[in-house]
Amino acid sequence: GSCFIRTDQLDGETDWKLKVAVSCTQRLPALGDLFSINAYVYAQKPQLDIHSFEGTFTREDSDPAVHESLSIENTLWASTVVASGTVIGVVIYTGKETRSVMNTSNPKNKVGLLDLELNQLTKALFLALVALSVVMVTLQGFVGPWYRNLFRFLLLFSYIIPISLRVNLDMGKATYGWMIMKDDNIPGTVVRTSTIPEELGRLVYLLTDKTGTLTQNEMIFKRLHLGTVSYGTDTMDEIQSHIINSYSQVHSQNSGNSTSSTPSRKPQPSAPKVRKSVSSRIHEAVKAIALCHNVTPVYESRAGVSGETEYAEVDQDFSDENRTYQASSPDEVTLVQWTESVGLTLVNRDLTSMQLKTPGGHILTYYILQIFPFTSESKRMGIIVRDESSGEITFYMKGADVAMSTIVQYNDWLEEECGNMAREGLRTLVVAKKSLTEEQYQDFESRYNQAKLSIHDRNLKVAAVVESLEREMELLCLTGVEDQLQADVRPTLEMLRNAGIKIWMLTGDKLETATCIAKSSHLVSRTQDIHIFRPVATRGEAHLELNAFRRKHDCALVISGDSLEVCLKYYEHEFVELACQCPAVVCCRCSPTQKAHIVKLLQHHTGKRTCAIGDGGNDVSMIQAADCGIGIEGKEGKQASLAADFSITQFKHIGRLLMVHGRNSYKRSAALGQFVMHRGLIISTMQAVFSSVFYFASVPLYQGFLMVGYATIYTMFPVFSLVLDQDVKPEMALLYPELYKDLTKGRSLSFKTFLIWVLISIYQGGILMYGALLLFESEFVHVVAISFTALILTELLMVALTIRTWHWLMVVAEFLSLGCYVASLAFLNEYFGIGRVSFGAFLDVAFITTVTFLWKVSAITVVSCLPLYILKYLKRKFSPPSYSKLTS
Repeated sequence: GSCFIRTDQLDGETDWKLKVAVSCTQRLPALGDLFSINAYVYAQKPQLDIHSFEGTFTREDSDPAVHESLSIENTLWASTVVASGTVIGVVIYTGKETRSVMNTSNPKNKVGLLDLELNQLTKALFLALVALSVVMVTLQGFVGPWYRNLFRFLLLFSYIIPISLRVNLDMGKATYGWMIMKDDNIPGTVVRTSTIPEELGRLVYLLTDKTGTLTQNEMIFKRLHLGTVSYGTDTMDEIQSHIINSYSQVHSQNSGNSTSSTPSRKPQPSAPKVRKSVSSRIHEAVKAIALCHNVTPVYESRAGVSGETEYAEVDQDFSDENRTYQASSPDEVTLVQWTESVGLTLVNRDLTSMQLKTPGGHILTYYILQIFPFTSESKRMGIIVRDESSGEITFYMKGADVAMSTIVQYNDWLEEECGNMAREGLRTLVVAKKSLTEEQYQDFESRYNQAKLSIHDRNLKVAAVVESLEREMELLCLTGVEDQLQADVRPTLEMLRNAGIKIWMLTGDKLETATCIAKSSHLVSRTQDIHIFRPVATRGEAHLELNAFRRKHDCALVISGDSLEVCLKYYEHEFVELACQCPAVVCCRCSPTQKAHIVKLLQHHTGKRTCAIGDGGNDVSMIQAADCGIGIEGKEGKQASLAADFSITQFKHIGRLLMVHGRNSYKRSAALGQFVMHRGLIISTMQAVFSSVFYFASVPLYQGFLMVGYATIYTMFPVFSLVLDQDVKPEMALLYPELYKDLTKGRSLSFKTFLIWVLISIYQGGILMYGALLLFESEFVHVVAISFTALILTELLMVALTIRTWHWLMVVAEFLSLGCYVASLAFLNEYFGIGRVSFGAFLDVAFITTVTFLWKVSAITVVSCLPLYILKYLKRKFSPPSYSKLTS
C-alpha cells in the first residue's frame, strides 16, 4: 500500500510517497518503531534501485481499510509451501466432502465369470466326493467304526477336489498379463489386475466416453462465422491479411497523431451507426478471442543452465519457438494458437495484465480489471479489460450458444449456424462484447465488491451483479473447433459391432455434437435410423416418448442425461429392455455418477458382462463399476488409467485386446481348468476301482511322493503348457471378429463340457485300473508300477489330444515330464510297491525293462486313449467348430 518512509538513503529526500512490495517484515523491539524491511521499492524516479533499507514505517491514517472476500483466489491448494509470512485460514471441505471424492464410488472386488463358473463346478465335485465316500461305506456294510472309514475314504478321494486348480489358474492369468504387455502390436498396454483377463473374451456391452477416448482431445480451429460471412480452413489467409491491414492502419494513425512514446488514443468519435466493414468485424472478433480466455503463455528455461530450479528472467528464451500455452481446457489453447496464426499473439500474462503482439511487432497492453471464470452452471466466461493506450474499457464474453443466445442482441443466424456446425461435429463458442464507460465500470465494480462481501447467498448476488452487465451484448462471431477422431476408431468400432458387442457412448457433450461424432465414427451407420429422445420432464411425457420409441425397430437411440433420469425413475425396466435392443445408444450430458449408474443397470437387467473405457477422472466411477475397466492414457492425465484393470494408449488397441488376448485367455483358462479337474478325477476313479476290488478297504493305491509328484513334476508342465495353446491365429481372429460371438455364449466351459470330461475320467480310470489287474494277474505285486506308468502316459497323450496349435515349449514339456518319470523309477523304487513293505513289494528294475511290461502298459494306454482320438477325429469331420472352417 501507500506509505511514508523516512530514511536518508533516498538521495537526501525525506517524504517520498512510494509503493512498497514487502516480502518480509520483522519488528525490531529495541528500536521502537523501526522495522527492517526487505523489499523492492517502486518509485517515481526510475534511477532509484534500492533492494533493502531501514526506516520508520508509518501508515497513513487516511487510507481506507481494504475489505476483500474469501474466494478461490485466496485458496492455498494441496502441497503448497508458504515461503514467507504466516497464513490464517479455515479448512471448509476435506476428505469425503470434496467434490472429487463425492463423485467417485468405492471400487468393488472384481471376480471373473470363469472363476464363478469354476466355483460352481468345484461345489459339484465336492458333492460327488461326499457321495462316493458314502457309497463306499454303504457297500462295505457299515462294519466296525464306519465313520472312521468314511473319513478315510474322504481323504483317499480328496483328489476329486482340484486344489491345484487355483494355483494353475493364477499362474496362467499372470502369464496372459505378461503376454498382453509384451505384445508389440499394442505397445504401452499395462495389465493392472491378475484376476480377470478372461473377462476380455466374454464382453457383450462396451460403454465408452467420447472426448479423449473416441476423439484425440486435440482441437483444431475450423470455422469463424461472422453472420454474413464464414471462414474455413482454406480461407484463414484472408483473415490474416485483414488483421495485418487493420493493425498497420492503427499504428500509422498513432504515429501520425502523436510522437510520444505512449500514445493515448481517444475513443473514436461517435459517428452515425453504419454497417461495419468485414475487415473491422474480423479485427474485433480476433481481438476478442485473443483477450477472452484463461490461457497463460509459458517460456521454458534455457537448456544447459546448471540444475537450479529457479531461473532469473534473463535465462529465459522469449522467442516464439520457445512459447507454449497452458490452460484448463484444450479449446482455449486452440483459440489462442489460432489468433497467433492469424497475426495476434499472446506474449505475456500475469494476474493484472496481458500483452498482445501485433503482426507489425508492436506490443499492446491490456489491464485485466475483472475475470469471470467458466462454470458448468453458467456455461460461459467473461473478462473486463482496459486498453492501456486508449483507456477504453471492454467487457468480452464467450460461451455455449444456449447460454449466449439470450445475452446477445437480436439476430437471425446464430441458432441456425450453431446447428449446422454441430452437425459437422464442431464444438461451438459464441463470442460477444460490450463497451463500458468509466462511470458504468465504477458503478459495476462497487456493486460487484459489495456482492462478494455478502455472507448469505454470495454466489447468487455475485451472479446477479454480473448478469446486469450481460445485456444486449454485441455479437461478434461464432467459432467452430473440431476434436479429431483417434486413429482407426471407425474400423475398430466396426470390428466390435461385428463381434456382437453393443456399444453405448456416454458423454458430457451436447446432443448435436455427440450425434455427429457417433455418425462420423461409424458408431451409428449412415443408413441407420436414429431416434432422438425428446427432452422429458414428467411421467406422462416419458410414457409418450417411450411408446414412440417402441414403434421403431433397429434404430440407434440418442438421449440426454436429464431425460434418462426421468425414464429410469418411472419406467426403468421398460426403458432398459428397449435400449438393450438398439444396435447403439448415445447418452449425452451425462454426469460421472450417471455413467456408473448406467453400467450397474445393464449388469442388473441383462446379466451380461460389461466393459467401460474412458480417459479422464470423470470416467473413473464408470470404469470401477464395470466388470472390466479399460483406461486410456490421454491428455487428461492418468486417473482413468490408474483406476482401470487394463490401461491402453489408443482406442484402436481395444480390438486386439478383446479379439486376440480376450479369446486366448478365456479358451486357455477353460481348457486348463477342465484338464486339472480331469487329472484329479482320473486318479480318484482308479482309487475307487482299487478299493472295490479289495473288498472296499480304505487302503491308498499310491503312496506319499507318487501323489505329490503326479500333480507336480510328472504332469504339471504339459498341463500348464495349455496356456500357450491357441485355436485361431491372431490375424484370423481380427479378420473374422464374428468368431467372438461364440465366446459370449460360454460354451468352452459349461456343465455339458464338464460332464464330458467326467465321463472321460471315469472311462480312463476304469480302463487303467481294470487293465492293470487283468493283464498283470500273475505279477500283481507290480500293479502300482504298471498302473502309474500307464496313468502318466495317458495324461501326456490327453494333453496332446487337447492341444490345437503346437508350440515348441509344449513338446519340451511333454518330453521333460516323461524324462522325469523314467528317472524317478530308479530312485523311488520303495514307493512303487503296494502298501509299501507290507506286501513285500519293491520295484523290480529287471521287470519293467522286459518287453512284456512294455507292451502290456502300451496296450492299456492305447485302449484308454485311442477311442477319444477317434471320437475327436469324427467330431471334427462331421461337426467342425466355426474356426476350423476358416483355417481349413
